[in-house]
Amino acid sequence: MISKMHLKTILVIPFVFLFLFGCNEENELVVNTDHLDFLYEEISVDSIDMAIVHIYSNYPEYNYIGDDDEGIACVDDAARAAVFYLFDWQLNKQMESINKNKQLIEFVLYMQAENGYFYNFIWEDYSINKDFRTSIAEANWWSWRALWVLSESYNYYRQNDSLFAARIWNSIERLIKSVKEEIPTEYNYEKFAGIDIPAWLPGKYASDQSALLLMGLTGYYKLSEDQSILNYMKKLSEGIMSMQVNDETFEYNGAFISWQNLWHAWGNLQSYALLNAHQVLNDSELIASALTELDNYYPALISENYLNSFTIEIVDSNSRLHQKEKYSQIAYNIRPMVFALLKAHQITGNEEYAKNAALAAKWLTGRNVLNTKLYDEETGRVFDGINSEVELNRNSGAESTIEGLLTLIKIKENETALKYFLSADD
Repeated sequence: MISKMHLKTILVIPFVFLFLFGCNEENELVVNTDHLDFLYEEISVDSIDMAIVHIYSNYPEYNYIGDDDEGIACVDDAARAAVFYLFDWQLNKQMESINKNKQLIEFVLYMQAENGYFYNFIWEDYSINKDFRTSIAEANWWSWRALWVLSESYNYYRQNDSLFAARIWNSIERLIKSVKEEIPTEYNYEKFAGIDIPAWLPGKYASDQSALLLMGLTGYYKLSEDQSILNYMKKLSEGIMSMQVNDETFEYNGAFISWQNLWHAWGNLQSYALLNAHQVLNDSELIASALTELDNYYPALISENYLNSFTIEIVDSNSRLHQKEKYSQIAYNIRPMVFALLKAHQITGNEEYAKNAALAAKWLTGRNVLNTKLYDEETGRVFDGINSEVELNRNSGAESTIEGLLTLIKIKENETALKYFLSADD
C-alpha cells in the first residue's frame, strides 16, 4: 500500500556518506523489529484474538495515525508483516515471532469475504471497511497478499498446529475457487503507445499484480498440484514475459512494464515471481527472462541511484523513453530487486547477483542520492522515502518498515550477500 499521506518531512543536506548505518560496532547486520513491534497491536474482535499493524506513524512523535477514507490497519500490511515474522522465526527460531505471525493471520482470516476475496481495511472500532475502493473484497493486491502469506505459512502450521492449518487451507481453497471462476478463456493483446499488451492479466493489464498472484499460486500449487492452477500460472508467466522490454538499443532494456506502458518501481516483483515459479513450471524461458532484467536493467537502476517510474512508447519499431520520474523513492522499490537478485544467486550460484543484492539493500543504509540512512538501527524505523535530491521523508509507516525489514532479513540469510553488505566496497 502506497502512503497517500505526506505530512511532516525534513530537509536533509548530506555532508558525509556513512555506508555502515544498520550495522553495529562489531560489523554485524542488526535487524531491529522494535518499530514494527510497536506498530503491531493485539486486539479482540467477536471474542477472537488477532493482531493488526497500524498503517501510519509520523515524525517526530511516531504515534499511530489512521486514514479518514481507509481506516487504521489493513490486510496489505498485516500479510507482509506476517511473512516477515515467519522469516524471522525461520532464521532465529524465536516463538514470539511465530506467535505474531499467527495473530496476524487471524486478522487476515477475519477479513475474508463471502466471495472468497479479502477486504483490506478496518476502522478504529474494528469494523470492516467494505466500500472504499482500496478495501473492496475483489481480485486485487490485498487478496493476492493474503494468498501469499497463507501459502507461505501453511507448512509450519501443518507440522505444528493442525487445527489452525485446516483453517488456513479452507481460506486458501475459498480464494482459489474465486480465482478459478475468473481465469480468462480468451488471451488477446491490445496496443498501448505502440506496444502489444496482454489483456488477460489481473486488472486486465497489470503485470505487477500478476507477479504477486503468481507468487501465491506457486505456493498453492506446491501444496495442491492442481493442474488448472498450473495452466493458469503458465498464462500469467507468458503475460508477464510479454511485457518485458526487449530492445538492446533502449537504455532500460530488460525492464518489465508494470501496467499498460508504465513502469513503476514499487511492487515490481516480476523477476522474482518468474524465478520462483520456475520451481514448478520448470521452464528455462522464465529464468532467461528474469535474468535479462537482472543483467541489464538492475545495474542501470543501481548506477543511476534508482527511479520511481517511466513510460515507454514504440515509434517506427524503436523503443523510446516518453517520461521519467526519479522520485519519490521508497523501500518498496528496493525489496523486489533484492528478492529477485537473491533468488537468482540461489538458482545460478553466480556471486554477482548476491553482490548486486547487497548494493541495492545499501539504499537503506546510506547508498542513495541523499547519502543518508533510511533504516535507523537504534529504533528499527525505516523512513517513508526520499522525496527529492534534498528531501527525506522521516515518517515511518508500516509499509516502509516492513519492506525494509524484509530486505534486511533476506540479506542476513544469504552469507555471500551479507559479506558484500557489510563491506565498504561499492
